[in-house]
Amino acid sequence: MAAAPAPKTLAAFEAATGFMPLNEGLALYAAAAEAAALGLPLLEVGTYCGRSTILLADVAREAGTTAVTVDHHRGSEEQQPGWEYHDPELVDPAVGRMDTLPTFRRTLFHADLEEYVVALVGRSPQVARIWNTPLGLVFIDGGHTDEHAGGDYEGWAPHVADGGLLVIHDVFPDPADGGQAPYRVYLRALASGAFTEVSVTDSLRVLRRTGPGS
Repeated sequence: MAAAPAPKTLAAFEAATGFMPLNEGLALYAAAAEAAALGLPLLEVGTYCGRSTILLADVAREAGTTAVTVDHHRGSEEQQPGWEYHDPELVDPAVGRMDTLPTFRRTLFHADLEEYVVALVGRSPQVARIWNTPLGLVFIDGGHTDEHAGGDYEGWAPHVADGGLLVIHDVFPDPADGGQAPYRVYLRALASGAFTEVSVTDSLRVLRRTGPGS
């Protein structure tokens, strides 16, 4: 596996709507490329408009596996009207609610990566309850409340295969830098004894499954 995305994928990543900076994206790609050696699917919780999805899809294409992304596409708490990260262009005028699914599909199309992604439209806990396939990588980047971040961890961490990677985004030890729910999930994963930290890139944490449980 290459250490960095293909130039077309990198350009699509930088052009896509989203919040992940380039250095964290490259760290995610490197983690996915390592995890892909297990030959198992790579799963992301929190699709938004597909900025990080195309990185996982590029790895999946090269490794002969599949990238799976889970999102209800109605936006997380901070993306609702009146909140800091609300984008009115992502509101469906027919229903008056956020709908990031059309933008996500365009992101995949322009990156030429549609066939390497399975997009599951639904709420993470509901999807996790019916999921029974081991995963080489789980990337948690969904809702940032304790309820949602904790639910994503509880639903998906048990599916990380032995030697697989758990990646958590927006981990801020200092409350002045951001919400604390992903940080608490990160601490919980370390305290479980099931995961060992591999790398830190700004707010991105990569952990490897080294023991049972979650």
